[in-house]
Amino acid sequence: MAANTHFTELGLVNTREMFKKAMEGQYAIPAYNFNNMEQLQAIMMGCMESHSPVILQVSSGARKYANQTLLKHMARGAVEMVRELGSKIPISLHLDHGDTFELCKSCIESGFSSVMIDGSAHSFNDNIELTKKVVEYAHQHDVTVEGELGVLAGIEDEVSHEKSHYTQPNEVEEFVGRTGVDSLAISIGTSHGAYKFKVKPGESVPPLRFDILEEIERRLPGFPIVLHGASSVVQEYVAIINQYGGKMEGAVGVPEEQLRRAARSAVCKINIDSDGRLVMTAIIRKAFHDDPKNFDPRKYLGPARDELKKLIIAKNTNVLGSANRY
Repeated sequence: MAANTHFTELGLVNTREMFKKAMEGQYAIPAYNFNNMEQLQAIMMGCMESHSPVILQVSSGARKYANQTLLKHMARGAVEMVRELGSKIPISLHLDHGDTFELCKSCIESGFSSVMIDGSAHSFNDNIELTKKVVEYAHQHDVTVEGELGVLAGIEDEVSHEKSHYTQPNEVEEFVGRTGVDSLAISIGTSHGAYKFKVKPGESVPPLRFDILEEIERRLPGFPIVLHGASSVVQEYVAIINQYGGKMEGAVGVPEEQLRRAARSAVCKINIDSDGRLVMTAIIRKAFHDDPKNFDPRKYLGPARDELKKLIIAKNTNVLGSANRY
């Protein structure tokens, strides 16, 4: 059995100081999900070149896919890569949607600096008990913990819900007080996956429930809030996918101006997964179409990685406001 690894051995930081600075600067830290080397390279280079802090986010499915031992060394390598290039951006490794104490504990022992325990499928009191148990263990290792109140609709990895349930502002003070969590993921109308909203041609995406966010801010002044399911589902890439044989009609996400508004509030972490998948898929589909003889992964994964880096720089600069902070 491998020895436990503390996140500082990998060159990582927890999210406490990141969130404090984000609140003061009225921006949000990008939390980008990755599953493979090319996604990780794009995230690191994009954040390094835009001088943005970053949370590397891993779902339990991604952890199984990449192998937990390899993942630990990928994170270490990512940190060393940007340090050797002279970058000092803070980097956190975060478990996205952990659903059991055992999974969170395993991630903490393998070098994660932050974990999410998603007890939103449980009753309010059971969610509190589970979250509190994770917090007590994590804080012994200086690992920060994100909890969740409310349920997001949509499908992404193992997370699947038919309907969303908005976070009830009257529950947040008790939840945070009893659990000791460091940040709270809330439901105000974002959604998992590439089909976040069902809109007919000519219709606009319904606005996020900023009234709920403002009431939560009033009840928890200065407390870090997290938005999940916040990809914009960039239509340029959806169009490329469909042009080159894909079938993604009706895929829509959260408008970028709404995310920018959220990032100026107590929302200091915004999760982005679907956008990264769409970029990679679009560019790979185009590469296969343009050169049917191409069988070199470097020649289709490389351009996909470069395009993802461009998207990340644009997100950090124009949407999250996290660029040029370090």
